[in-house]
Amino acid sequence: MERNEFLKRGFGSLLSLTAIMPLMAACSGTEVDPAATSTSGSSTSTGSTNGSSSSDCTVTPTETEGPFPTKVPANFVRKDIRDGRTGIPMTMNITIKNANASCAALAGALVDVWHCDKDGYYSEYGGTGMQSANFTAVSFLRGRQVTDANGAVGFTTIFPGWYSGRAPHIHVHIYNSAGKSLLVTQIAFPYATTNTVYTTGQSYGYTKGAQDTLNERDNVFSDGFTTELATVSGSVSGGYALTHTIVVKA
Repeated sequence: MERNEFLKRGFGSLLSLTAIMPLMAACSGTEVDPAATSTSGSSTSTGSTNGSSSSDCTVTPTETEGPFPTKVPANFVRKDIRDGRTGIPMTMNITIKNANASCAALAGALVDVWHCDKDGYYSEYGGTGMQSANFTAVSFLRGRQVTDANGAVGFTTIFPGWYSGRAPHIHVHIYNSAGKSLLVTQIAFPYATTNTVYTTGQSYGYTKGAQDTLNERDNVFSDGFTTELATVSGSVSGGYALTHTIVVKA
């Protein structure tokens, strides 16, 4: 099935892929502290305030894992998920809150993330009509971390690219400490930031130009993305920092 055809049909049939019971396992690779990335000369696009208080505490929408979920998430316990992929550096700081506890921080949760590279390709897949480029033998831009006492996890990555039919996004799957799935969702990006990256970041390899799909016209986000919109600060030359809060029922 072609990727565009998949987007037109919708993603409901793939939700069954979320039933993966994770096991904690260490993996090799140098870890980089996400807080260390420079964002000098930065500008900021402000996203959702959801989860900031007990009165602003809406459970984040469930979204599809998409056609390229991580096959064995427990293999990728790491902060630095770049695994050799080049692009504009980006740190990703995600906080998990519990709607069943007045939006208190959720410690000990497993947080899996994955996204495409600057060219719009996913690791672990390819060589098919869905994705012609074959990356079945590599595992870039996939990672897992466990939330700390503040409900926070951090990753070092690159600014994701885009592919036809989808707005730029990051996939997130959250489990409790026992491995029970709590939420599968996606993170949306402010258009002002993505447009800057894709139209001025050619020297970093972003050569496709402006994205062809806005959040409002995206099949996943078109029903509303207010609580899925990240705050992104930084610059093309200095790198970016993404911060976002996700609210679950635990």
